[in-house]
Amino acid sequence: MSQTSGIDDADVDRARIRSAYERFRDGRTSDAGSVRSVVRDSWMRSLRGGVDPTATAVSDMSASVFAEYRAAHPMTAVRPLVQSLMLDDIGGAGVVVALTDEVGRLLWLEGDRDARDRAAAIDFVEGAMWSEEVAGTNAPGLALAVGRGVQIVGAEHYAEPVQEWSCAAAPVHDPLTGHVLGVLDVTGGRQVAAPFAMSTVRSVVAAIELQIRYGGVDLGTVSRASGAGLRVLDVTGYQFAADDGTDHRLTPRHAEILLLLSTHPHGMSTEQLAMALSDDGVDAVTVRAEISRLRRDLGAHVLQSRPYRLEIPVVSDVDRITDRVRRGDVAGAISALGRGGLLAESRAPGVVEVFEELLSDIRSAVIAGADRAALRSWTASVHGRDDAAAWRLLATLLGPDDPDRSRAIGRVQLLDQRFGIR
Repeated sequence: MSQTSGIDDADVDRARIRSAYERFRDGRTSDAGSVRSVVRDSWMRSLRGGVDPTATAVSDMSASVFAEYRAAHPMTAVRPLVQSLMLDDIGGAGVVVALTDEVGRLLWLEGDRDARDRAAAIDFVEGAMWSEEVAGTNAPGLALAVGRGVQIVGAEHYAEPVQEWSCAAAPVHDPLTGHVLGVLDVTGGRQVAAPFAMSTVRSVVAAIELQIRYGGVDLGTVSRASGAGLRVLDVTGYQFAADDGTDHRLTPRHAEILLLLSTHPHGMSTEQLAMALSDDGVDAVTVRAEISRLRRDLGAHVLQSRPYRLEIPVVSDVDRITDRVRRGDVAGAISALGRGGLLAESRAPGVVEVFEELLSDIRSAVIAGADRAALRSWTASVHGRDDAAAWRLLATLLGPDDPDRSRAIGRVQLLDQRFGIR
């Protein structure tokens, strides 16, 4: 390692990043190249989302609900492989290995007791949410946000309590469906800032996905859904994961039809489907033609006629959000919903109704639960940022010394002015 006046390059980098972070927090611009663009972009999202830079993560599930959720999650199935590939090498190394779900909740932490105790001091514990939306810039959350492996070093973290740590993480995909199952993360001190940490994580993720593909890891019924899966919330595109393991990209219209049929298990007539797809209705010939294309693309066994209905079980990512709300994981539901994907983009009346009902269910759970973590997630989201009632409730729940209390009060006043409320 090169030396400069007795200071090594790593120390110089840490000082440069810390200086860039302080300038960012003060609202000043930093020199070009002082911090990586992927980090600066994440800082901006964290700032705009209202993430508290003095706090860390939150846990919003009861112990019993979390235990049930974790046991059924497909990432639990890959835990033995991760243990066999990594734990022998990290024993006594002062780092922890974590597995998260697809929205950044920590499911499992592995490592020696001292490392886990030190991690607990920053709320890096099983059950805690470490999505970017909740905890700011961190490797597990950012890996989910950008869809690839990332390494976050020291002051690149948005939350100051975490800036003594470094972490490397990468998403784990189901190779048969392309769906993100969760994240593999290594968190520790300076040793995790070295390039080998990121290389190790990527290698283990590749091994996991290889074993899943060739049957070495059984994801069980959770990821396969005992039928087929429908993904309409992903901004990168809409997909149908068939029950034979094949994956099909969908046009927006086909995604709308499948979503509508999944919410009407007893089927829809040609006229009902036509009115659900357009305010003016879609002519019967067009509806029949679209159904014919879907049956050709997905298989005749998927769709039946008279009435149009799904003949096999189909679980959508919208269903999974509804299930999260029912289980009390409201913050997780908000994070998984994101901007809303097809629900937000579609103008089909039936899809708009699905979106409105889902938002109503989430908001009702947020207000009724009066939970600070859920309220923070809701008011930080694009769907709840203008919800004056939620901001008002959050302000009443925060203590007088909480720096977010004045912000919540200010947002209530701003929204009252904006919408003419006196």
